[in-house]
Amino acid sequence: MRGSGFAVEEMNAPMVAAGLGGAGDAAPLIRSLGGRLMPFMLSGAPSEDFAWQCGDAVDRRHFRVHVARAQTRQVDRCLVTLIDRTAEVRTEQNLRREMLTDALSGLPNRAGFADQLESLFADAAHDPEAHAVMVVNLDRFSRINACMGSLAGDELLITVARRIRGALRGRDVLARIGGDEFGVLLQLDAGRSDADHVAKRVLNALANPFRLSDFEIRVSCSIGIAFGGDPIDDVEDLIRHAQFAAKRAKVSGEVTAYQPQAFDVARAEFGMETALRRAIDSQTLQLAYQPIVDLATGRIVAFGALTRWRTEDGVDMAPNDFIPVAEESGLIVPLGRWALDTAAKALAGWDAVAGGDCGVRIAVNVSAIQLQRDNIPRIVERALEAAGLPGARLTLELTESALIADPDRIAQTMQALKTMGVTLAMDDFGTGYSNLAILQKLPIDVLKMDRSFVTGMLADRDKIAIVRAILSLAQALGMKTTAEGVETHELSQTLTALGCSYGQGYYFGRAVDADAAYQLVVDRRA
Repeated sequence: MRGSGFAVEEMNAPMVAAGLGGAGDAAPLIRSLGGRLMPFMLSGAPSEDFAWQCGDAVDRRHFRVHVARAQTRQVDRCLVTLIDRTAEVRTEQNLRREMLTDALSGLPNRAGFADQLESLFADAAHDPEAHAVMVVNLDRFSRINACMGSLAGDELLITVARRIRGALRGRDVLARIGGDEFGVLLQLDAGRSDADHVAKRVLNALANPFRLSDFEIRVSCSIGIAFGGDPIDDVEDLIRHAQFAAKRAKVSGEVTAYQPQAFDVARAEFGMETALRRAIDSQTLQLAYQPIVDLATGRIVAFGALTRWRTEDGVDMAPNDFIPVAEESGLIVPLGRWALDTAAKALAGWDAVAGGDCGVRIAVNVSAIQLQRDNIPRIVERALEAAGLPGARLTLELTESALIADPDRIAQTMQALKTMGVTLAMDDFGTGYSNLAILQKLPIDVLKMDRSFVTGMLADRDKIAIVRAILSLAQALGMKTTAEGVETHELSQTLTALGCSYGQGYYFGRAVDADAAYQLVVDRRA
């Protein structure tokens, strides 16, 4: 300390070489660091460390400064030590820049995009309503990669990025946040309508075909938008919400804004998928068996196997809720295998108690997804062999959508099943897209009329006409018929009079466990 200021008393050679040398109070060190040193000297603290940088942006140098007090009787002194960290800081900055930048397009990547959002939303003066995140997801991009190679795919991505950038305004930020996905940080000057305007400009920019080699390629995209004013826990939520909206846009074909209700439903389904996976692995699901009755004799000829699921919390889940989740997640394949094995074992158990053929068949539903992905003939053969049953004791119920997906392949599968003696039924007939050509080509034994035609048919002439038509069609093709949703004696009598073969519904019995189902067979015979 010298008066009210500082003076340099002694300096070593590296300090001089750094351009901070000089003696007295005119030294560059005093001019640059005096403002940081004065509070330290006045505080009475023994030492202090801080980071400091000097120079312009091009030739900036970075130091770690250590200040230590050296007090004597005559004067207050401090020793200033500078550790040059310029090379270390520049390497760190370069690595960070590489980590936050997409190597192909030169745009910010997912981490870099999130970093910019974090900085923006951390500003106390920032208005969340003034910004939104838009996600642009290219449709069928994987097909281009598969057909033309990754180099052509990379070229297309670079061109798409240029077009999107050209459609944006100067204050919008473009990033590549996934393989075929781009994120845009939008400035909303005129409210949320700005996002719609920018989305339309992006769609128009991508509408013209792209030229790759000798091909003209049209690129369509799905656009989802999440607004900063929506409640979020962190900025990553904003990106995920926009991605979720883009996924929904693939279904709707329109620019889609994030809706919290839809996200809550999707999250609940994801939680259900996790719980269902555990239930399948631990085999805590159950099968219930509903009687199928010969309408002419009243005798139980079969049982329909229906999956029942009670969660670990004791909640009974409806099949209409968890079966679609199982199909979307692919869990329908192990679920279908389990149902087939369990139903076959139950029927074998009834035979064992009866001392032979108990006189009923078992009917199991096969999902369209399982029919496409699984080797159904082999799975059925193994289940029958494990239970010691002939194929004639098993009925497989297939939906119309399963049969029209790949008719030639499905026909081969069904022929293999028929070779084993398995009965094939078309479930929910009349609600899908089947036609007479498919019915004639495929070896179907039974048409199951959907309950929507049967329930309330006595008071509806149109439903009676539809049921008559289905029964006539089945008779002409040599097929049996089963009516679902039979709940009254009058309905059962009417269907019998119309020539329907079998009935299934609450009038004949609800779905029960395996022991109760066998007892129904015994009671009906008595």
